[in-house]
Amino acid sequence: MGEMRVGLVGGGILGVAIAREVVRRRPGTEVVVLEKEDRLAAHQTGHNSGVVHAGIYYRPGSLKAELCARGRTMLRDFCAEHAIAYDACGKLVVAVDRDEMGRFDALERTATDNGVPGLRRLAAGEIGEVEPHAGGLAALHSPETAITDYTAITQAMADDVFAGGGGVRLGAKVVDIRRRAGGATVQVEGDPTPLHFDHVVVAAGLHADRVSALVDGERGPAILPFRGEYLAVSTAKQDLVRGMVYPVPDPRYPFLGVHFTRRVTGELEVGPNAVLATRREGYRRRDVSATDLRGVLAWPGFWRLAREHWRTGIDEVVGSASQRAFMRSASRYVPAIGVADVRRAGSGVRAQAVDRDGSLVDDFRITHADGVTCVRNAPSPAATSSLAIAQHVVDRAWS
Repeated sequence: MGEMRVGLVGGGILGVAIAREVVRRRPGTEVVVLEKEDRLAAHQTGHNSGVVHAGIYYRPGSLKAELCARGRTMLRDFCAEHAIAYDACGKLVVAVDRDEMGRFDALERTATDNGVPGLRRLAAGEIGEVEPHAGGLAALHSPETAITDYTAITQAMADDVFAGGGGVRLGAKVVDIRRRAGGATVQVEGDPTPLHFDHVVVAAGLHADRVSALVDGERGPAILPFRGEYLAVSTAKQDLVRGMVYPVPDPRYPFLGVHFTRRVTGELEVGPNAVLATRREGYRRRDVSATDLRGVLAWPGFWRLAREHWRTGIDEVVGSASQRAFMRSASRYVPAIGVADVRRAGSGVRAQAVDRDGSLVDDFRITHADGVTCVRNAPSPAATSSLAIAQHVVDRAWS
């Protein structure tokens, strides 16, 4: 009997982290990461804000809350071991209106229940001690919220995969997955020879629903792509924010609202918003895919979501079109930074899973059946939690 073979579909941080965990936990296993692009971390991993979350937002007892808490510590230690930039610059979540205080109090209870390290509630007069140029009625200070470089982390994880005898195959777009006795076969575009694996893990990010459906025909939850656009703050104003300044989020949405975030390279950015993208990998407004649009419009959950939240959608579109509108919200938290102090920067696309009934899937959703594991929903804080998610997947896939 030959050695065990495991295939990972997706070369973002999650797919590579799972490959690394398999190599570490099951020596002698042949592990191959299949990535359709010409590099790792090409999409969500390489286009996010670099934040290492501390667990403020997630429902206590959820998989997100559990794996974020464990994953943050693991990620911090991984960065120290591999000499990757990791800066615990801290974060303020600021309430600026009286009508936000109910949500603010609820958020404090959630963060406390999740054991967010060092969490402290600040009165209005104390906010300036942490962020001298920020203002509001009250704030939550999370000193252990950090920033890092997830692309560098993914590459370091891949190096560990190589060191353990595993491999990465770039330019390998998976077009079919079929279960068979004792495992599954994977078909790569342009390669007539199917790949045989004892176990396959699908961690396909923006294409998680499509690739997972190759396995079991299950269409839901569907991935709706939301583009998040960033503005870069001018060099003259970058030092006005020491770490991160966030609004109080609306619990109806998985998005955290436009905020100020420092990068490990020193830049300060504002964003992201959340605009429905017209292509799954549509980082520019002009990026359009007829196939992706048809997929969005054909999903019943999209229309139910649109009917319920169309006003918020219009606000996001206005903010995307107008920097002045974008900054009108952000400047409430740091008034000294206005529209004249920013320019357009990069963008990312979030893979937001939506159920047939229109509900936004909030927690991680991972399924296991007959030699195939599918990560069907892994939004933020998936990067923070990646090493813990990898442990979770391996524990259950081979339990």
